[in-house]
Parts: sequence; C-alpha cells; structure tokens
Amino acid sequence: MSDFFDSDYNGESFTYFSQTHFAALIILFCVYLMLFAVRKNLSRSAMDKKVRLIIAILLILQELSLNIWRTYNGIWHISTSLPLHLCGIAVVLSALMLVSNNYRLYEINYFWGLGGAIQALLTPDIGLYGFPHFRFFQFFASHGLIVLATLYMTFVAGYRPEHRSVWRVFAITNIYMVFIAGFNMLTGGNYLFICSKPENGSLMDFMGPWPWYILTLEVVGIFSFYLYYSPVAVSKLFTRKLSANTGQIQDDMTNG
Repeated sequence: MSDFFDSDYNGESFTYFSQTHFAALIILFCVYLMLFAVRKNLSRSAMDKKVRLIIAILLILQELSLNIWRTYNGIWHISTSLPLHLCGIAVVLSALMLVSNNYRLYEINYFWGLGGAIQALLTPDIGLYGFPHFRFFQFFASHGLIVLATLYMTFVAGYRPEHRSVWRVFAITNIYMVFIAGFNMLTGGNYLFICSKPENGSLMDFMGPWPWYILTLEVVGIFSFYLYYSPVAVSKLFTRKLSANTGQIQDDMTNG
C-alpha cells in the first residue's frame, strides 16, 4: 500500500504504448462505445440525471484524491497543484456542465476537455508512475472522465458545437491565458506551460524557444479546434445534402 501511494515509487516506470497503456485505452474506448450504444435509452429515462450526477461526483472525487496524494507526500504547492492547466480546469467545468446542462460550458469542454484529454491519454505525462501506482489509475480516470462527460452531453443530450464556437472558445482561451500568466508571475508557477516547456519533453520541444513557441501553440490550438469541429461540420453537410435530396425527390413525385 505504501508503494502504491508514495511519491517515491520503486515500481516499473510508465512507458508509452506499453501493454498497460493499451489496456487502459481499450477499457476507456469500450466505456465510450457502451455509452454510444445506450444513448437513446438514457436520454428518454429518469436515469439521465443520476448518471450525469455520478460522473460529476467521480470527477470531483478523483481531483480531491490527487490533492490528498500530493498533501500526503508533502509535494502540494500552489505553483503546481491547482487545477489550472486546461485538463485540470476541464475537470471542474465538466462537473458543472453535467449538473447544469449549460451549453456554454459544453462549448469550452468540447475543445479544452475533449481535445486536451484525448491527447493526454495518448501521450500521458506521469513520469515514473506506471501500473499499478495510484497516479496511473488517477491519471486515466481523470482524463477518461473528462472525455466521458463531453461525449455524454454530445451523445445523450444532443449538444453540438457550432462554427462560431471555435472562435469563441479560442478567444476565451487567450483571455484565460492572460489571467494564468499573471497568476504564474505571483506564484512562480508554470500553468499552461507558458513560462517554460514541460520538463519531461513534449511537442513543444519542436516549436522553437520561449516565447516563440507560445505563438506556435496558438496556431496549433486553432488547427486542433477545427480538427475536433470537423466531424460536426461533415455531419451537418451530410444532413443538409440528404435533406435537399429528399426534398427534391418529394417535389419530383408531387410534380409527376
């Protein structure tokens, strides 16, 4: 138990796309498939509110567990431990979104949570904490639940981002970044990695030195926003064409 919860971990370090990494991704993918399969039943049943509340509670509990772990090991600090990175704030916003059905929160979560959490799940930044350490389970639970919350509101509640959502959330992101820059100056933190690049290496290593990599991140950010919006855009285009073709067939039958 001590080794499971200690920050000084002597077990196997996490390795990208190892058997345990693949196992975690497969389990989460199966959960998302199950949600898609029962989406219509959930949307028409009294279970909807209960399921949303359960997911929201799990999101908050896992975030509390992370802070308990950091406090227990004496590594909690205001400059590193607050949920102010995009995935961290997405945990809080996801819980609020689920209990309030707020569409504006859904817009932010779609691009911050869905985009950021999927990338994090594919390339986890958990250092030496491999399976079966607490941080391994907490990390995949945290990011997996963010994706689940967003997919729930997409599949069950029927929410969809709009094209203007891309630029609205992009503007909110930049306003938030200004706020975080000030907070970093006060605390010596590096939230959003706008003061320096991640120590363990990341895609930012290929984006030039500070502060130029921040401008590159802006370009990558808007590109990724459009990438995640593209399935919705394609779906809308397909629906419009199908509707137009159906209307044309009905007109031909009427005129015929």
